[in-house]
Amino acid sequence: MVENCYIHIPFCKSKCKYCSFVSFPCLDKMTGYVYSLLKEINENYRGEELSTLYIGGGTPSLVPLELFSKIVNKFDFAKDYECTIEVNPDDVTEDFAEKLSNTKVNRVSIGVQSFNDEILQEIGRRHNAEEAKRAAVILNKAGFKNINIDLIYGLPGQGKSDADFISDLAATIGLPVKHISLYGLKIEDDCYYSKYPPKNLPDNDIQADMYLAACEYLETNGYKQYEISNFAIPGYESRHNLNYWNNNTYYGFGVASHGYVDGFRYYNTSDIDIYMQNPAQSEFAHHVTEKEKLEEEIFLGLRKSEGINIDTINGKYNIDFLSKYKNILQKYTPEFLLLDSGNLHFTRKGFLLSTPILSEFL
Repeated sequence: MVENCYIHIPFCKSKCKYCSFVSFPCLDKMTGYVYSLLKEINENYRGEELSTLYIGGGTPSLVPLELFSKIVNKFDFAKDYECTIEVNPDDVTEDFAEKLSNTKVNRVSIGVQSFNDEILQEIGRRHNAEEAKRAAVILNKAGFKNINIDLIYGLPGQGKSDADFISDLAATIGLPVKHISLYGLKIEDDCYYSKYPPKNLPDNDIQADMYLAACEYLETNGYKQYEISNFAIPGYESRHNLNYWNNNTYYGFGVASHGYVDGFRYYNTSDIDIYMQNPAQSEFAHHVTEKEKLEEEIFLGLRKSEGINIDTINGKYNIDFLSKYKNILQKYTPEFLLLDSGNLHFTRKGFLLSTPILSEFL
């Protein structure tokens, strides 16, 4: 049974300079895309009650709410469900928030990235700091108590000192926000900055210092770290993302979306025109082997602060984890990895090196 779903809305008014996500400025295709999306859902959704639905992008808040409701209303929901929409601050008005509160959405993720107006202008964001703050307040007044803010550290001009990013965190915790996601800037091949690199980027050491300082600051202020990049007031962790990290199944609908159903990982085409011509057909599907399931369980589970439970892994995959991965554990324990009460998890310093360490489990 599949109880979780991701939907991709690939439209943006403009592309941020750091962005490599699949998104397009062709808003004239919005209505046609939504009806193609509805066709894909009709063909593939099997009527389960969803525990979580996440609508990401792109900029889902650009979809007229009449069309947006058609998407959300396609699904049945469990009694205690989580339905998240990503929004840009400049799309949030009192009218938008009130109408959104009358849909099935009960969690909102605001793409802020920074509260520094100079940095926002440099990276190509359409909003300013005051608009971002106002968006959180408006949504909260409209009844949304579960609000996330996304921030990026390591942005151009941000690395003069740890205080540059701490000021963003201070602004965030002063808002009615229960969840904060922190992402280090990574410049991918197909974004603006890959062709025109900014000259004032903080180096890797400074970015690492910013991350460690941010982790300490947020935990001191009541936001518990539960994953490499995510912090929440206890009880407000993202259930949708935890489903990924627990290696559970989920639908993926929309252009460029990924899913995991009936032992198959699949993804849709990234070409919006091809998708709209045949939305019900995935571009690629791969049956996950037992070896791959084990590797994914480790790779995804170690993203969580609590890590993975050794006894659970041993029972599920009929292995002796401590023996099988003895060399890796000897190499990275206790500075980067810790075995604590039967759980293997990263230290905070280990989170900074998680990608190369995790690759050794594959």
